[in-house]
Amino acid sequence: MSWIVFFIVPMIIGFVAQHRVRSTFERNTKVPIANGMTGAEVARRVLDANGLHDVTVEETEGSLSDHYDPRNRSVHLSTDVFRGRSVSSTAVGAHEVGHAIQHAHSYGFFRFRSALFPAVAFSSRLWMLFLFGGIVLGALQLIWVAIALYAIAVLFQFVTLPVEFDASRRAKRQLKDLGLVAATESDGVASVLTAAAWTYVAGALAAIAQLLYFLQLVGNR
Repeated sequence: MSWIVFFIVPMIIGFVAQHRVRSTFERNTKVPIANGMTGAEVARRVLDANGLHDVTVEETEGSLSDHYDPRNRSVHLSTDVFRGRSVSSTAVGAHEVGHAIQHAHSYGFFRFRSALFPAVAFSSRLWMLFLFGGIVLGALQLIWVAIALYAIAVLFQFVTLPVEFDASRRAKRQLKDLGLVAATESDGVASVLTAAAWTYVAGALAAIAQLLYFLQLVGNR
C-alpha cells in the first residue's frame, strides 16, 4: 500500500496542478491587457527598465515552454506569450524576465540552482541504470549510488521553489512599478503566477515522495 502514498498521491497532485495552470492560463489569455502590449514587448520593457539591454527576447516553440537561458542570457517565450496581448502573456513574460533580473543581481538560490544543473543533468541520465543494475545483481551498494544520484535531482527541485516564487514576486513588482498593469488586472496576473508556482511545488513533492519510497525499500532489505 505504501506505493499508493509515494506514487499515486503525488501523481494526482501533479495532475491537478498541471490542470490548474493550464486552465488559469487559458482563462486569462482571453482577457486583453489594457496597455495593448504583447508578452514580448512587456518583457523587453522590463528588461530595459532594469538596464538589461543585452538580454534578448526570443520566440520558442511549444505551449508553456517559456524559460530564461542563463547560458546566453536570453528570454524564450512561447508563441501565445510572445505574440499575445493578454493578462496571461503579460504575467508569463514578466516572470521570465524575473529570472534575468535574478541572474543580473546574483540572487543566491538562482546561482545555486545554476551550479547544480550540470550535476543534475549527469545524475538524471545514470540513476536508473544504477538502480536496475543493483536490483538485478542484488548489489545494495549500486542501489545506494542510485539513491544518492536521485537525491541530487530532488535537491534541485527544492532549490527551484524559491527561485520561481522570487521571480514571480519580482514580476509583480516590476509590472506595478512600471505601470504595465491596471489595478483591475493585478488579480489575474497573480492567479497565473500562483498557478504556475504550484506545478513546481507538486514536482518537488513527487520527487521527495519517490526518494522516500526508495529509502524505505532499501531499509526493508
